Amino acid sequence: MELVIHGTSFPGTRNPHVALQVGRDEPVDVVPGDAASATWTTQLRLVTATDGATDVRGPAVQGKKGERFVYLTWGDVVAAGSFRMVRRAKLMLAPVLENPSAQHATATVTLTDDKGAPRAARVPPTHVTWTFS
Repeated sequence: MELVIHGTSFPGTRNPHVALQVGRDEPVDVVPGDAASATWTTQLRLVTATDGATDVRGPAVQGKKGERFVYLTWGDVVAAGSFRMVRRAKLMLAPVLENPSAQHATATVTLTDDKGAPRAARVPPTHVTWTFS
């Protein structure tokens, strides 16, 4: 399954930047915090666990079985081009498990929190819209 994350409503400051986190700490497709929008794409694989439950795996998937998520990582980009993580937003993947026959999932995420800061911690369901096809 292809997962497309469409980020909207950026906080409006160049730093921190935001990226999809792959693996333990690799930011992919880094975008400035004052962008109008951004899109990140990654692959997900639904598998049957030994207990018969469906699980999700992939290069950007984090967390333990039953609580899988992907991180959108916020970080400062310094002059040398390095990315220094300052916070992360968790996009929970439970809706993916509820749509196992889909080939394509899109999550549209509001990237500014209610205080005008970069969204961090678990993204509330009210700030992400899922579509499946």
